[in-house]
Amino acid sequence: MLGRSEEGRLITNVSVPSAPGAISRDHAAGLHRILALSMLMSESADEQILHFATTSIPSLVPDCEVAGIYAGEAGGWTLRSRRLEHDRRLRSALERQLATLGQGGGGLTVASATWAFAFVLRGVQEGVGFLVVLAGREPSPEEQFLLQLLAEQTGAALSNAQAVTRGLEAAAELSSINETLGRSLADVHRMMEIHARVDEVASSGQGRQALADTLHELTGFPVAIEDRYGNLRAWAPAETPEPDLKPEASVRERLLRDLAAGGGVGRHGDWVVGLASPRADAVGTLAVFDPDGRVGRFELVALKHAATVLAMELARLASTAEAELRMGRDLVEELLAGTDDEEAVVQRAHALGLDLERSHRVVVVHGRGGSHTDDAFLHLVIRVAREMGAGSLLVGRGDSVTILCPAELNWNAFREALLSELGAGRCRVSVGSPCERPSEIPRSHREAQLAARLQGDAAAPDVVTWEDLGIYSILSNVDDFAGVESFMTAQLGALLDYDVKKNSNLVETLFQYLECGGGHAGTCAALSVHRNTLKYRLQRIQDIAGCDLSDAPTRFNLQLATRAWLVLKGLGRLS
Repeated sequence: MLGRSEEGRLITNVSVPSAPGAISRDHAAGLHRILALSMLMSESADEQILHFATTSIPSLVPDCEVAGIYAGEAGGWTLRSRRLEHDRRLRSALERQLATLGQGGGGLTVASATWAFAFVLRGVQEGVGFLVVLAGREPSPEEQFLLQLLAEQTGAALSNAQAVTRGLEAAAELSSINETLGRSLADVHRMMEIHARVDEVASSGQGRQALADTLHELTGFPVAIEDRYGNLRAWAPAETPEPDLKPEASVRERLLRDLAAGGGVGRHGDWVVGLASPRADAVGTLAVFDPDGRVGRFELVALKHAATVLAMELARLASTAEAELRMGRDLVEELLAGTDDEEAVVQRAHALGLDLERSHRVVVVHGRGGSHTDDAFLHLVIRVAREMGAGSLLVGRGDSVTILCPAELNWNAFREALLSELGAGRCRVSVGSPCERPSEIPRSHREAQLAARLQGDAAAPDVVTWEDLGIYSILSNVDDFAGVESFMTAQLGALLDYDVKKNSNLVETLFQYLECGGGHAGTCAALSVHRNTLKYRLQRIQDIAGCDLSDAPTRFNLQLATRAWLVLKGLGRLS
């Protein structure tokens, strides 16, 4: 007899009960109904298949009802009739018997039914459950055959539907996997593009501006690159914006510490900032402007990778600057000490890109502010000197920095720029006279040192050039100091001896008194002494030196002598 397999093929292995004579009309009609049901089931889902099977049985076999469809211990009853739903005893009795049946099904014993049978719902390879049927009479062989055939067609249809469902689920899962893989590949390509673009800037050596331009192109956000102190070094896109108020040094340092502690990237106001710090003294930041919080994963990847490239650039610049500074420092030390081979020095300067055959001045800068160490102060002066065109020939000596400056600058503006970087404290600038040849540099250096000595007075200006020194410049440029020393000793010898023996400072007191025009108030302020102390000292000066400070010629000679004393001391000719 014909039936349908799971794939929709006709089943021919169903045994038809032998009976004498031709098949009855009712039996043939039942076969036609099962064939139609089989075709419907092959295109239906599980619930529809079960509905077709259970609702068709009463029409195939009168006085027969479906108790339910049992899928075994794993699934239990997948369909139960109302009778089975309410009769727990009947349900338990059936379950006990079904558990003992084999793969072929078989008859069941039910007290409330004359006949009961479990037909196997068979798939392609094994049973998928039982169709449990109850009847008030035992069906004829033809009717049992129809029930068996219906059960087999139902099992095949269920197996086929489950296979189709598994296939659809597998296809959906595969589609989801492909979609996820596609997104992952797109992410990988995006990451590769970011790294390739940023690496291209790093390998080309185009510098910070090119890095800012590239990051702006990759993210679409405005980009700023700043140095350790918050000074803008590069900006993208287009023109540099109006400068914001520079942050306090403590605020800037706190930001750098927070970034270092937070993995190198963090939000600061409207900016997402990345830290570039290859070493403690080479620090920079790279930030994107994001007031609306739209920075995502790819923007952060681009920012972090760009910060790494910036760190490499900062390390390179620091190494180059150190090498230049080291060679320049050696050259400056030799020039300040004086050289006998000008040609060799000039050639060494040419190798550094410097021209010593032009006018230079020696500038001495003293200062320290806030928490700056001597080394930090040196690097600060280096940076400001380069920015203002004061050159790169520098040497640090304690809390002072000596610069060989090839340009005429606004020295007050130079000092103000240094003060703005220091944040607090005092800064003094002393400038020697111009020198046209390398052999004249030691003279300009002595003049700058003398100007710095004169600035030791609290009332002295913070910027002193050689042109401001007046008589001091004449005294310091005397070729033979013997006459100056003789004149100074004749006027101040007794006071100098007394200061040495008593460890006093009468010569300093006399100098300040005469520089203040004989005014007691100014002298007391310069010496930080009481008026009575000043009066006592002035009396001792007149007694020891045997002079009258009210006499104008005497005061003129003494003032000239004290200025000669200061010049000789500044030039290191007095202990």
